[in-house]
Amino acid sequence: QAHLVESGGGLAQAGGSLRLSCAASGRTFRSGPMGWFRQAPGKEREFVAAISWSGGTYYADSVKGRFTISRDNAKNTVYLRMNSLKPGDTATYYCAAAQSYGGDYSRDNNWDYWGQGTQVTISS
Repeated sequence: QAHLVESGGGLAQAGGSLRLSCAASGRTFRSGPMGWFRQAPGKEREFVAAISWSGGTYYADSVKGRFTISRDNAKNTVYLRMNSLKPGDTATYYCAAAQSYGGDYSRDNNWDYWGQGTQVTISS
């Protein structure tokens, strides 16, 4: 059974940066995608970014140009660099992983494993 642990969340000011990390254990995901979702209070969980096993990247329009997803397969870890942060980025951020590509990355039912989440709060 895989276990995903996020870190790097916290409080930042608008315009600032944060980097989230997600370390996977119990299973490797070298042949599958990894990604990030977020959920703000009172809202549905939404797709943020995904990276395929070969390094292809995909972003929600709301974060394109500001966020960068990357992965280190040797460490079984995925990262999310967040720049030019806005108050609207405030949410709990969840790491996700899948054993293989299952279709539309933005659909959360295409992912097999989830982390517990890390809180990101952006002040204006």
